[in-house]
Amino acid sequence: MHEVILSVGIDIGTSTTQLIFSRLTIENRASSYTVPRIQIVDKEVIYRSLIYFTPLKSNTEIDAEAVKKIVRDEYQSAGIKPEDVQTGAVIITGETARKQNANDVLEALSDLAGDFVVATAGPDLESVLSARGAGADKLSEENRTTVANLDVGGGTTNIAVYQKGTLRGVCCLDIGGRLIKIADGRITYIFPKIQDLAKKYGIDLKVGDPAEEQKLRKVCALMADQLAQSLHLKPMDGDHAGLYTNSGKPLPAEPEIKAITFSGGVADCVYQKMEGDLFRYGDIGVLLGQAIRENPDLQTVQLFQAAETIRATVVGAGEHTTEVSGSTIHYAEGKLPIKNIPILKVSEEDEASLETFRSSITHQMPLYQPEGEIEQIAIAFNGEKRTSFAEVQKLAAAIIDAAKEVIASKYPLILVVEADIGKVLGNALNVLLDYKKDVICIDGIKTLSGDYVDIGEPVAEGHVVPVVIKTLIFNS
Repeated sequence: MHEVILSVGIDIGTSTTQLIFSRLTIENRASSYTVPRIQIVDKEVIYRSLIYFTPLKSNTEIDAEAVKKIVRDEYQSAGIKPEDVQTGAVIITGETARKQNANDVLEALSDLAGDFVVATAGPDLESVLSARGAGADKLSEENRTTVANLDVGGGTTNIAVYQKGTLRGVCCLDIGGRLIKIADGRITYIFPKIQDLAKKYGIDLKVGDPAEEQKLRKVCALMADQLAQSLHLKPMDGDHAGLYTNSGKPLPAEPEIKAITFSGGVADCVYQKMEGDLFRYGDIGVLLGQAIRENPDLQTVQLFQAAETIRATVVGAGEHTTEVSGSTIHYAEGKLPIKNIPILKVSEEDEASLETFRSSITHQMPLYQPEGEIEQIAIAFNGEKRTSFAEVQKLAAAIIDAAKEVIASKYPLILVVEADIGKVLGNALNVLLDYKKDVICIDGIKTLSGDYVDIGEPVAEGHVVPVVIKTLIFNS
């Protein structure tokens, strides 16, 4: 079996909106006498849209119809019809995700994006997506080191830290290139936190003031200094805690960061020397990029080139691996099918002990609470070293302890395991939960953090379920 499918990725960010079309070649790599295993054997970006400023009606409202027109026009420019596209993702990120009508935008795009992965990415999850798009996870694994990716956008800087390929921490700060806007040589907008930061250092900024280069360079130097503090490259000052988005938390002090990458709209201004008009984008993005590049504390760690910069968050979407679960599975009657469930992945390294297993789930859980409330998720792990009856019982207890928010929610508890323990683990969870919680536990499936999973209705007399793993396609 050999098939070519078309995928679209749509990223609606604080500053920019863009599309990517990819051609994916899929084949059945299994032999004639085994369960089919469909894999992508080739992927090719065939069209990259123009990069547009995200249209807004006001500071709190996205212009949904204008976004839809951008997407529709780019479909036409690419020579692609909506019905030609089989898979993809629509991601709303950064400040845009906090706009009051973000869901209206997703609805407006429904006829162009179909039944794809659709997400309003909270700041923590966006940190993971952009870091993977920038290739920070691969760089950390290949170089056996700790790499932080700083996705410096228009409204926020999303940071994710990877140690030898494993996610170790995320945070998000209200630092970005469009937090001070400029038109006709004058300041037209100042984000309150940045205005307060400047004032504490004796820099007076007001809307309507002339855009004085030296004054704005000093403000950008303060912003770059705060990024260095967020990476623990210098001590945090009294202003630092107030700059985290949604009163978020800083990165853990360990592991020590050894290298950095940059993505987002400001990243090209970090990696390249921008000549000409400093305010060409109507903001301080160029100056902020220069300040980051020149910051002495950020220069103390190695700088890697990111695989993608402004296109990091969504380089494409819809890597589409259709699988059939193992036959030793457990599922709650009437709860299938389910679609587009994000994966919370516990690394094999964190599975080494039940303590680190619990800690991994607990620390990642906030990634899936963009509005402060848990969303439907699936917890995924390997499980190969915990296949005995006694170990499965301990594993079930650890899951219950770590996933309290899911268990207390209206959603079923979903586990996706590689090892052949789905049925016994599901039964153990049911017993410990007194059969008061719907449990779905499937096995024989490999996933990555950031994936989405579809689980279909049982087939083969209920012995197996079809599973689709959807992975955002990042540069490789």
